[in-house]
Amino acid sequence: MADPYATLGVARTASPDEIKSAFRKLAKKYHPDIHPGDAEVERRFKEANSAYDLLGDKTKRARFDRGEIDADGKEKARPFPGGFASNPGNGRRGGGFESEYARAGGGSRGFNADDLFSDLFDTFGGRRNKTVQKGGDIRIMLTLNFMEAARGCSKRVKLPTNREVDVRVPAGSETGHALRLANLGKPGADGGSPGDAIVELKVTPHPHFRREGRDIWLDLPISLKEAVLGGRVSTPTIDGNVMLTVPKGADSGAVLRLKGKGVAKKGDAADRGDQFVKLIVKLPATTDSAFIDAIKSLPDDPVDPRRKAGLT
Repeated sequence: MADPYATLGVARTASPDEIKSAFRKLAKKYHPDIHPGDAEVERRFKEANSAYDLLGDKTKRARFDRGEIDADGKEKARPFPGGFASNPGNGRRGGGFESEYARAGGGSRGFNADDLFSDLFDTFGGRRNKTVQKGGDIRIMLTLNFMEAARGCSKRVKLPTNREVDVRVPAGSETGHALRLANLGKPGADGGSPGDAIVELKVTPHPHFRREGRDIWLDLPISLKEAVLGGRVSTPTIDGNVMLTVPKGADSGAVLRLKGKGVAKKGDAADRGDQFVKLIVKLPATTDSAFIDAIKSLPDDPVDPRRKAGLT
């Protein structure tokens, strides 16, 4: 075996702590359970173990430094007074020191490689307890209507585990948002905590409202009379109807804003978007002769409305 000091990469004057630290670094790097089936890694691990087995033991290190044992822990031959060689170990490693298995595990000093890695691994080659694992997540789909998502709501859902729970859906939720229910997923293994339940949201469209970010848009039909004379008209919002003032001479397509009537910002109910109302002028359902005569009596618009819109 090579010089154990060189194997561990320490000086001969290294302290016990320095030797231990050097061995820990090599052991973590070359442990066979991290690199299964790699013969070169296994060889280096054994070399590091053997070096630490020698230098980590105060008595063995002193004997090695005095030249009484070699790098493998074997007794060196010493002459008897009559010139014969003495080998108390009878040729066996270290004079009957620990077996290869014991040497790899720390042998006479009670060193155990498993103890070294107790903070890093849950299992080494099946010699430890099984790995503690968190349970897997489960996913379910929750469908909401537009108003439930916009205003927020509480919904009862049934999980694949057959457990029913109430889910609080925050205001302003959208399709693609997901809610995480901690520890309601699959059970963990060997004492591990359960996984989570992930509730994915799908929002169905509204027949009249549409959403753009935190703003809401609504097409609002108004009568010809309301467009010409102006007035206050009832207008739906996600909070209920409000009165909206239509200016005189309002064009079809004009957009009015209801400030703060949009969707709330997540986590801040007071911070809301706006609602935009697009006016759509509708002709009367029936046009009798009097209505037609009244329209005919109107003077021609001095400005062509298509020219005014930039279309001609």
